[in-house]
Amino acid sequence: MKHLGALGKYFWKYRVRLGAGILFVALSNYFNVLSPQLMRFIVNYVDQSLTLTGSSHLTETRGYDVLVKKMVEWITQFGSIAQVVLVASIIILIMALLRGFFMFLMRQTIIVMSRHIEYDQKNEVYTQYQRLDSLFFKNHTTGDLMNRIAEDVSRVRIFTGPAIMYIVNLVTVIVLSVFFMVQSSLELTIYVLIPLPVLAVIIYIVNSNIHKKSERIQAALSDLTTNAQESYSGIRVIKSFVQENAMFRFFAINSEQYRKNAIALARVEAIYFPSIQLLIGISTLFTIMIGGLYYIHHEHNITLGTIVEFIVYVNMLTFPVSAIGLTASMVQRAAASQKRLNEFLDIVPEIKNETGATPVALDGTIAFNDVNFTYPDTGIRALQQFDLKIKKGEKIAITGKTGSGKTTIAQLLLRMYDANDGSIVMHDRNIRDMDVFALREQISYVPQDVFLFSDTVENNIRFGKPGATREEVVAAAEIAGVAGEINGFEKGYDTLIGERGVTLSGGQKQRISIARALIKESALVIFDDSLSAVDAKTEKEIMGRLNAYLSGKTAIIITHRVFSLLSFDRIIVLDEGRIAEQGSHEALMKIPDGFYARLYQRQQMGLGTEETV
Repeated sequence: MKHLGALGKYFWKYRVRLGAGILFVALSNYFNVLSPQLMRFIVNYVDQSLTLTGSSHLTETRGYDVLVKKMVEWITQFGSIAQVVLVASIIILIMALLRGFFMFLMRQTIIVMSRHIEYDQKNEVYTQYQRLDSLFFKNHTTGDLMNRIAEDVSRVRIFTGPAIMYIVNLVTVIVLSVFFMVQSSLELTIYVLIPLPVLAVIIYIVNSNIHKKSERIQAALSDLTTNAQESYSGIRVIKSFVQENAMFRFFAINSEQYRKNAIALARVEAIYFPSIQLLIGISTLFTIMIGGLYYIHHEHNITLGTIVEFIVYVNMLTFPVSAIGLTASMVQRAAASQKRLNEFLDIVPEIKNETGATPVALDGTIAFNDVNFTYPDTGIRALQQFDLKIKKGEKIAITGKTGSGKTTIAQLLLRMYDANDGSIVMHDRNIRDMDVFALREQISYVPQDVFLFSDTVENNIRFGKPGATREEVVAAAEIAGVAGEINGFEKGYDTLIGERGVTLSGGQKQRISIARALIKESALVIFDDSLSAVDAKTEKEIMGRLNAYLSGKTAIIITHRVFSLLSFDRIIVLDEGRIAEQGSHEALMKIPDGFYARLYQRQQMGLGTEETV
């Protein structure tokens, strides 16, 4: 339950709706508990009138609410039994309508409040996703992340809406009913309420089991969601390797685990709810039996009307008391989900704005000073004593074997990670002292792993510069060498791209990704092996246009291939996180048995681009 304390800020934010909802619950139940008192009056009135016991008892109002007393005084003025019963029945109907009206207002306040809280929570969770760094997403599956923002938030909403409503309803019904029952007959009330302590013990025992089983269900559901999401995303790979049966078996195992946990919880609830109904039934039997004996022996002023009143009260308590189990289940499940949300929301990202961080207008100068970096999740040492100075407007190519640290340079410049030792300086300022969002906003980056959104071609390119005109989008596409193919689509730039760009070829996806970066017009451009999927002819076209586009800009081209059409100021060759060779194309070609020279020769002979070891 302590985990639900985090919801206090939301209840305070919507305190007016919550307060109004509680008031409407109380008013609804107030009019509800008045009906049994009127029923008692009608039964007693008819009984005493027909048995001619004397008119002095016809208007006896012991234990009635003040409002009911006034009603009785007014009703008895009509005289005849038929008129009294008719008027009293109409009043009961009016009270039922009033109860229904306040129930409507109750739902319009409390349930609507829960939807507002759900909206706020989802925004808070999504904002936290945006704040967290790359390491978090490497260590958590997409299915688990989706489960938190969907299933967990949904279970918490059920607590902030229906569960709160049931709890308030339960308290007000029990308090009002027991109060008027005691006013009517203390002795009969005690007998009727005898089963309640037993009910409390059952609730306590069962709730512990419900809480544990709810946590297991949530964990199993996360595994199941992850399995399904990975299957959907990798369906082409699954079909290519004919692994449908293997994936189904894997899914079946997770599904079976979820089924077992869900059935175990269902079994507990299946025993729980009938037990509550049994106890309510016992209370009804006590009412009839003991009340009947009191009436027969004329004890404790018990009348037929009192017995009817108590039976109505007991049945009135049936749903709220039986809902204790349902409400307890809602609360326990919400607590388990809120615990997961709290743990997630309490994560502090490693990459964040330091105190005093300010935006800096980058000019393209970069300095790596004795930088060391090891990936925290794998322990792989990517850069060692790395030193590199890049002047404003320089064009730098970075190449090397797989795992030599090329992509790490781009990741550090974007502050996806922070260096373990050393410093990275841009525009004479350590990037740790810069506003991280302003830093990334000024870098045009084409990642190695292309990602496109399930949106139009135009919006995917415009993603790099929200608010860009169609003309700017087209210009960026032309530089990236993809404009001709986009124009060939049936809907041109309005063509919808499938999830992750599934409807496009690898080369088209890469070039749209390049266009998205180029539209930013940044002072620093980083291409991370972004032309690996295009043919030689298209590559020449793109590199030819890039020569003009990159004029005056600092460019870092990370690649396995040698771009002869692009004039680089320097070519950096990495090996195990260190600079093994650097210089111009001509200088590197003169190094005997150098890595770059061998790479270039292999490329010219068409033998591949990766260094064999």
